[in-house]
Amino acid sequence: MDLPDPRLHAYRPDLADEKLRGRVEARRFTAGEPWHVSTGVLSLRTGPSRDSRQGSELMFGESVTVFETVDGRAWLQNDSDGYVGFADATGLLPGRTDSTHQISVLRTYLYPEPDLKSPIRAVLSMNAPVAVAAGNGPFLGLSDGGWVWAGHLSPDGDFEADHGAVALRFLGTPYLWGGRSSVGLDCSALVQMALARCGTDAPRDSDMQAESLGAPVPFDGDEAALKRGDLVFWPDHVGIWLAPDQFVHTNATHMMTVVEPFAEAACRIREATGDEVTAVRRP
Repeated sequence: MDLPDPRLHAYRPDLADEKLRGRVEARRFTAGEPWHVSTGVLSLRTGPSRDSRQGSELMFGESVTVFETVDGRAWLQNDSDGYVGFADATGLLPGRTDSTHQISVLRTYLYPEPDLKSPIRAVLSMNAPVAVAAGNGPFLGLSDGGWVWAGHLSPDGDFEADHGAVALRFLGTPYLWGGRSSVGLDCSALVQMALARCGTDAPRDSDMQAESLGAPVPFDGDEAALKRGDLVFWPDHVGIWLAPDQFVHTNATHMMTVVEPFAEAACRIREATGDEVTAVRRP
């Protein structure tokens, strides 16, 4: 029996998501409990230790399902993209919040009161969902407390049209393995965040994106086949084609998000790893 992808399905020998009963073996099953993220960014690690490798990140306001909490570490699944991992339980609050808005700029601040001179509580990144409960001048108050500059929020459903243009806002953002925010992110997170701002849900990792996002585009190396916004994949890497001299991607060579000619990027990858383009998808 082929087991489900453990990145997207919560199961261990001792405990598993009730939804997986009959598909996996575990000593105990649970439906989990609804929680949500209460800090700006929360690391989602592959193991229970705080020193375990980071697999992804959770953003402020995202809803999660917590299956177990031991010694302050919560084993959970992100409801938005399905990613499973361990996180610090102090960064979570019980229950889910129904979002009304999302952060529409690269990043903004959460203030304790509607005063731009007050010390900030957290940095909130693009696409973080928030529930607005009050207004005070140019600030909007959130249901969990804190205030955000109204001009940095968009109502749910108010999206942009060009995910390539959104990706360009991340230029210079440092490369961070498993990162998913404007402070640091990896190649697949750049794609996920850019598409999310345009109303398209995307899987977390590049192999998942290459299998499911949009429609496949036949590609033999000729850039004439590409259109702005096409996603170009190699093994373990992805970027967004904008124009012959504009290919935007977050990569470990520059250790940041950069724009470079597609031909140069493809040549460098080929020389470093021997890898060729494996897929092109058009969202």
